[in-house]
Amino acid sequence: MERTEGDTRKNGGRGPGHDQLALDARVQAYYAGLTGWDEHARLTARSAQGPLEHRRTQELVRQRLAPGARVLDVGGATGVHAAPLAADGYDVLLVDPVAEQVARAAEHGTFAARVGDARDLAAPRLALADDAFDAVLLLGPLYHLASRVDRLRALREAVRVTRPGGTVVAAGITRLAALVGGGYEQFGPLAWLAVLERGEAPSDLAFPAAHFHDAAELAGEAAEAGLSDVVVHGVEGPAGGALERVPLAAPEAPALIDAALTLARALSTTPGVADMSQHVLAIGTVAP
Repeated sequence: MERTEGDTRKNGGRGPGHDQLALDARVQAYYAGLTGWDEHARLTARSAQGPLEHRRTQELVRQRLAPGARVLDVGGATGVHAAPLAADGYDVLLVDPVAEQVARAAEHGTFAARVGDARDLAAPRLALADDAFDAVLLLGPLYHLASRVDRLRALREAVRVTRPGGTVVAAGITRLAALVGGGYEQFGPLAWLAVLERGEAPSDLAFPAAHFHDAAELAGEAAEAGLSDVVVHGVEGPAGGALERVPLAAPEAPALIDAALTLARALSTTPGVADMSQHVLAIGTVAP
């Protein structure tokens, strides 16, 4: 991610270990595949959890899109969400800070893909205008930003480029999911408390996470950034974590995904239950 003027990059306002410049470098290495990770495979082939997350996210996004809507997918990676939207007639621009991911996304050929930073959509190489999109998706950037200041900057940029009455969709990784599936057994109780109480990720976590949300915090950040009528959904529902251990090729995977989707839909906004998902989505409207 690019450095912009006025950032709280050093330590990100979150205490020791959270140097945003170092995090940005780790994001580049991680998603470029230098550590062996393949984000595209996570959502499409690795386990039954990936298709569950993908299908439910697509459902929630599409509920807010009019036919042919212009959509900005910020942090859109290899186009795993942009490609199906473009295939169904939406006008999509994908922006991601990792050039290798943008190159893979561009191979689809059905939408534009450009390198850029969620915190500065007005940067010269993007120069995205006010009110230019019907909807903006922030499905990845927020949990890589350590400080509330930077997260609000990304959310406000999304609001800025969305037309009045349009929609912003922002994702967070939940604190409970981080503890259950994040390898925290190696860090001990102080790190567990830092996650549960403040959402802080250890600086040496393999995944380049900076911050984990709960539903109330994500709703508060979305509202402070200027969104109204904010609703936070649990994406995968309470069964999503179990599907991480089910190979996608397993014979029982399709039925388990359908069952988990039923639970996720039924309990999507139930207080407390949303935080049992791996991801939460805040969906809000840009004021007229």
